[in-house]
Amino acid sequence: MINLYQKTWNEIDNAIANRMVKLRKRRKITQKALAAKSGVSLGSIKRFEQSGEMSFWFGWKQMLALEVEGELDTLFDSVPFQSIEEVINEQDK
Repeated sequence: MINLYQKTWNEIDNAIANRMVKLRKRRKITQKALAAKSGVSLGSIKRFEQSGEMSFWFGWKQMLALEVEGELDTLFDSVPFQSIEEVINEQDK
């Protein structure tokens, strides 16, 4: 889990990039093959893996290519309430 309060945005970006690189290598997919499969340029793949820089759509395309798009299904699925007001607002839906 990434603790947003203890890391900079750059550190978070790099942590995500490192996870994606690890997954790509575990699946024995080259950068070139990932670029072809995702429709993202090879240069963008290399830049992302070195710097963590990416757009949402870039990340989405990579998740599709690595066949882990299901990870987004649980994004924001079970966010804990921060206050009683949020609990009340949830019930007002």
